Amino acid sequence: MTDLHWDPFDKVIDVDPYPVWRQMRDEQPLYRNDRYDFYAVSRHADVDAVHLDTKTYSSAYGTVLEIMGKDPIPPGFMIFSDPPVHNTLRALVSRAFTPRRIAALEGQVRALCAELLDPQVGGGGFDYVQDFAAQLPSMVISALIGVDPADREEVRRTIDETFHIEEGAGMMNEFSHAATTRLRAYFVEQIEDRRRSPRDDMMTALVQAEVKDGDSTRRLTTAEAATVTNEMVSAGTETVARLLGWAAVLLAAHPDQRADLAADPTLLPNAVEETLRFEAPSPVQARTVMTDVELYGTTVPAGSRILMLTASAGRDERKYDDPDHYDIHRRFDSHVSFGHGVHFCLGAALARLEGRVAIEETLRRFPTWDVDHDNAVRLHTSTVRGYDKLPIAI
Repeated sequence: MTDLHWDPFDKVIDVDPYPVWRQMRDEQPLYRNDRYDFYAVSRHADVDAVHLDTKTYSSAYGTVLEIMGKDPIPPGFMIFSDPPVHNTLRALVSRAFTPRRIAALEGQVRALCAELLDPQVGGGGFDYVQDFAAQLPSMVISALIGVDPADREEVRRTIDETFHIEEGAGMMNEFSHAATTRLRAYFVEQIEDRRRSPRDDMMTALVQAEVKDGDSTRRLTTAEAATVTNEMVSAGTETVARLLGWAAVLLAAHPDQRADLAADPTLLPNAVEETLRFEAPSPVQARTVMTDVELYGTTVPAGSRILMLTASAGRDERKYDDPDHYDIHRRFDSHVSFGHGVHFCLGAALARLEGRVAIEETLRRFPTWDVDHDNAVRLHTSTVRGYDKLPIAI
């Protein structure tokens, strides 16, 4: 048995964390890190159980390790709320993500893919993430929410900056904080504009919506509407960009499977699910333990921070056969890369649509490509993992 050490901020470990996570699943399914004062669960069954038990494992104190404290996060963020507050916000926002509305976006997503990919046809290569994978979801969610086209690229870049991390501080640093402040100010301004000049967009719907508050109803405040908008745009941009980056890397590494997809697009939905299982764009989430809980013979005291290793759960051999093998033909019933329970990703259907269409449109134009790994740049935070820059040769 070797010494077991996992540090969510360690960029060396993050390049390939799976051997460490396998060791955690086998030897310390309840892992304790004294330096950063957290526990972690890594097996699929345990990650799933934490997701489903919102009374024992609260999101209200934050779901990213470095922002968690002794006091709850100020209300407004769905991701940082528990029922019943979470249910109220989710019911409101889910109006933008109805199955009919998402399905109706497919033509728009295809048109955006063409707009981004067609200029690359006939060239020698391009940055698949910066020129495509990060652009597409930003354009889609920004249009859905109502971000002005002239502002969309600046909003996307600012969202990227909010995920900036620094050694020892994670995302709690001046650069990230400044970007977060700018983004919030922008959405406050946009919400105020919708009050004066309503449009046919989600921000207007948030301004006009009535929510239950006890026995009465009320409108969202500007701060609440801006917070929800910020959350949707950020979540809808960052994780899909990582999903598409991982798909490009994995399909280049498995050219036979890439050829199968190019020949038969009906395989794409399952390929998206396998990519999410194999390389979860958001590999780690956090909760606060609300009451003493017994796990693997250890009492985890109330007030403790516990991390769910979602990406480890996706490689758990207790759940999946040969889990370290990427196989777009794999048959499996579920994964936890979108979460589970009340916090199941609200935009999952949109992410699946974007992933399926984006890969299909990529393969339509570029049936083969090679990744320039020497010049690829990884993105690493304590909660997001993938590529920031991904040059490909076509």
